[in-house]
Amino acid sequence: MNRSLLYILLVAVSVLAACTSAPQPPAAATQVADTLRYPEEKHLKNIRQLTFGGDNAEAYFSADGKYLTLQRTRPEEGVACDQIFWGKVPVAGETFTLHPLSNGKGRTTCSYYMPDGQHILYASTHHKADSCPPAPDRAKIRKYVWAIYETFDIFVADTAGQIVQQLTDSPGYDAEATISPKGDRIVFTSTRNGDIDLYTMNIDGSDVKQVTNGLGYDGGAFFSPDGSKLVFRASRPQTPEDVKEYKDLLAQGLVAPTNMELYTCNVDGSDLKQITQLGKANWAPYFHPLGNKILFASNHASEGGRLFNLYLINLDGTGLERVTYDTEFDSFPMFSPDGKTLVFASNRNNGETRHTNIFIADWVE
Repeated sequence: MNRSLLYILLVAVSVLAACTSAPQPPAAATQVADTLRYPEEKHLKNIRQLTFGGDNAEAYFSADGKYLTLQRTRPEEGVACDQIFWGKVPVAGETFTLHPLSNGKGRTTCSYYMPDGQHILYASTHHKADSCPPAPDRAKIRKYVWAIYETFDIFVADTAGQIVQQLTDSPGYDAEATISPKGDRIVFTSTRNGDIDLYTMNIDGSDVKQVTNGLGYDGGAFFSPDGSKLVFRASRPQTPEDVKEYKDLLAQGLVAPTNMELYTCNVDGSDLKQITQLGKANWAPYFHPLGNKILFASNHASEGGRLFNLYLINLDGTGLERVTYDTEFDSFPMFSPDGKTLVFASNRNNGETRHTNIFIADWVE
């Protein structure tokens, strides 16, 4: 849900969506002399740009590492809000070509490959209305907020776009779903209990179990490499004033996510630990392939809060290390299953436009 909106809304940028097949220029065209890498980015090598124009984010690998699914917007193509696409990871100078998955109706978000590699799950509002749900009136609210659309449910479609299953059908918001590397469980965010908590379910939508129960927004969860733990972002109000504001916004289907920290827990919710205490917005976490560190996006070092970069941190909260040095926005990192490649969204090389594109790079320990 709205994972890209944190940066985009802070700088008044609209992000994510499109509904037509959009072939892209060859990814190989921008890898000469590794010109897309900042000199300080020692963990990255051979950065290649996969998309060129529009707002693209939340690109995640299939289980075999050969494909990516992502969400994208391109208002000039006639689509006003997020839609889902997939494409083959290019090799040997191939072109990265986007294929539409969602049907262009409603708003979609948070896609992820099913274990068979032939189906993709994502959240959508299309079954409630063909049009995009209205964005929050931030001029009236006078606060930076996300919308928690109660019409989001989680669906599974084949790569031709045919929906084969609806996994959730409860009142309220169901979205932000990802799948365990073991291929047996899905973690997702839901408001079915009146708060915004994490839940898990079987791959077919059965056996739903609540994971978190602390007051506040818990979301954007991913499994550890062995499938035993979860990492997620959380906004937990502490003072009476913050609690009141959180509840008042939630009653309007809104949440203010400008103060978020990272947490881990076992899949059943036990052993809950706060990993970061950096302030501002720490989000989009993903486990390092060895399971001993977390890669995430943060604006904690940005005085104005506009600049997001990628960081590594140990599971005990020590050893914070900066990974990217962009002057605007890097987020949504995901390692390939073999740990050799990183995909992420970035505003680098966008010709001083507001476009957010997908990049892929070799990972260097």
